[in-house]
Amino acid sequence: MLTERCHWRHLGVALLTCGFALALGACGDDDDGGDGVGFGPPQTEGLPSHEVLRTALQEVVAEGAAGNGGFGLNMWATVVDRSGIVVAVAFSGPGVGDQWLLSRAISAQKASTANGLSLNGLALSTANLWAATQPGGSLFGLQESNPVDHDVAYAGDVATFGTTDDPMTGKRVGGVNVFGGGFALYNSAGERIGGIGVSGDSSCADHNIAWKARDQLGLDFVPAGVSDGGTTDNIIYDIGGDGVSVSGFGHPECSILATQIGQQLPTTHPLSGPPAT
Repeated sequence: MLTERCHWRHLGVALLTCGFALALGACGDDDDGGDGVGFGPPQTEGLPSHEVLRTALQEVVAEGAAGNGGFGLNMWATVVDRSGIVVAVAFSGPGVGDQWLLSRAISAQKASTANGLSLNGLALSTANLWAATQPGGSLFGLQESNPVDHDVAYAGDVATFGTTDDPMTGKRVGGVNVFGGGFALYNSAGERIGGIGVSGDSSCADHNIAWKARDQLGLDFVPAGVSDGGTTDNIIYDIGGDGVSVSGFGHPECSILATQIGQQLPTTHPLSGPPAT
């Protein structure tokens, strides 16, 4: 009798386990038309392919330290769709080891942040978040929210990083980054269709390079922002000697040259224009 009871108990546990697994599968996140695995296909319409992203990044990085500020290093770039799914990951150097490896995940973080904290009516670059997320700031703690999914960010063979087979592609990496290098992407109708993140140099140079790369891609129909009289999402250098940002959206300076380049971006690389109405 004891043996029989044990048999039924084990069978019951097995059925419950199976049922729980089936329930998880049935409740998968299919918001993006996925197959129940919790990700779904990227919404790629209007977004650059891997080849286009890599070409744009290389052209901007080729300007070097004199053109972008910073150290003139090779860079990583990631594009996500409007739901945060990675569409493409690329690097500018000859091989995967020619730019800071950690910057791959950081670039995805920046793309996720700018996309996730921008709207059709207001664009926030990651550079705009620095001051508010410092101790005492109105958004302090934001950088600890929405952590990177380590299983996505660090999975796979390093040889595939930055290629069309990058393991992050087709998945949400998440993360929040609060220094320069991330922008939302807007089409000519002013619709937010995703985000771009660039990393691999000083945070100020990252911002300059990301702005220029977005310009190259023609996805900079920014509707409004917190910079330049509310018209752009450019970096703001207004932190005084007391460490306080006048606007509340300021970013620390990295070098005199990087600051000059950043402040001139709306003139040297103007936004594509107001969104079509």
